[in-house]
Amino acid sequence: MWQLLQRFPLRQYCGGVLFIVISLLSLTGTAQDTIPLRNDSIVLIGDSVSLVPQHSVRKATLLSTFLPGAGQVYNKKIWKVPIVYAAFAGMAYLIKFNHDNFRKFDNALLLRYDEDPNTVDEYADIYTEENLRSLSDFYRRNRDLSVIGITLVYVLNIVDAHVDAHLFSFNVDDDLSLQWSPLLQPAPGQASAGLSLTLRF
Repeated sequence: MWQLLQRFPLRQYCGGVLFIVISLLSLTGTAQDTIPLRNDSIVLIGDSVSLVPQHSVRKATLLSTFLPGAGQVYNKKIWKVPIVYAAFAGMAYLIKFNHDNFRKFDNALLLRYDEDPNTVDEYADIYTEENLRSLSDFYRRNRDLSVIGITLVYVLNIVDAHVDAHLFSFNVDDDLSLQWSPLLQPAPGQASAGLSLTLRF
């Protein structure tokens, strides 16, 4: 036994085992560092591999839900933000304009119906009661449509951010091409002619 230990010294054996264990641990640590996270993706750039954060559709949708235009900023479509807010401002202006006119003609109509000779509306010599009723209904309807319009702008802002996030990594470079060519397929007893479309990436 002593002769065996002299042939294989314990220090060298332990040193070799320790070297192997440390090497395996360092390789394991390196492997863990390069494993992509759930929201990351591996991208090949030239001869190197890099870890790129994946674009989150859910985040873009939630951002535009809680703050209109924020999803567009996250999708790097900042030029859409002024359009979103211009649409909101336009709809808000229409709501106020139509509501103010509705209240004005509606109040004038109420003064006509109060049967008090001392209260005279500003349109006494201009519009009849039927005219006031028509104008009041017209502006009320336009106000309600404007409220629906601003709601649609809000929903479209969310949908736009959602769709843009889906298409964020879509390839739209110059290498995309659609080519067509005639196609002849043999069939038992007859041949069928057609058109072949090929999309090249």
